[in-house]
Amino acid sequence: MIIYNVTTNIHESVHDQWLKWMQEKHIPEILATEKFSSARIVRVLIEEEMGGITYSVQYVTDSKETLEKYYLEEQPKFDREALELFADKMLSFRTELEVISEH
Repeated sequence: MIIYNVTTNIHESVHDQWLKWMQEKHIPEILATEKFSSARIVRVLIEEEMGGITYSVQYVTDSKETLEKYYLEEQPKFDREALELFADKMLSFRTELEVISEH
């Protein structure tokens, strides 16, 4: 199992709009690609020096191969939409995590 983690710092001025968009549109659309079995959005509790509010969105997929297909087939359109809506009001970085065990 692979977790595709997107950490985003969002400016306070667009926070409410971004969070609503994430919960009601963006995450459901990504799940609709059927490349991920689940997703969760969590708030990072550490305050950033640059300000803003930081979230981690974690998408669960079955394999690195499925994630690669997502990158090729889906990610560009999702990235474009996010940039069109929030441009310089958000900063994101991505990490890939492999689940070793769950207890």
